Amino acid sequence: MNPEQTLFRLCEPVLSGEGYELVLVEVAGAAGRRTARFFIDKPGGVTLEDCSRASRLVDPLIDENQVFSGGPYVLEVSSPGLERPLVKPSDYERFAGRKVRVKLHRPLDGRKKFTGTLQGMSNGKNIVVEVENNQLAEIPLETVSRANLVHEW
Repeated sequence: MNPEQTLFRLCEPVLSGEGYELVLVEVAGAAGRRTARFFIDKPGGVTLEDCSRASRLVDPLIDENQVFSGGPYVLEVSSPGLERPLVKPSDYERFAGRKVRVKLHRPLDGRKKFTGTLQGMSNGKNIVVEVENNQLAEIPLETVSRANLVHEW
């Protein structure tokens, strides 16, 4: 299991119990210089105090479970932002009707990038995006490398 998965499984129940949704965990850097980034959300949005509180909740879990083998690390906790990443299948249903950008691991119909209006999920396995000319693209979830909301100013 990679460090992101380990941290997600370890910390998600604790954060959820406190009313936070753990959106995504990213780990960057090499041993001895790791950065663990937690992106949290909650109804009504995330405040600086929420980030501080979440940090105080997960920091001891990381240390107690020696996720980074006792080496130093930097912990960052923040909101997912206006262009929130879409990670879980439920995200694709929750944000139906919003503009999204989807990048794929491998081409689908000759394309690796899709931008359009999210329509939700099909069969629980495919993301449905309305792209140019009102065409629907059905994108297998396992081919997605990154997906996020697109904020329109």
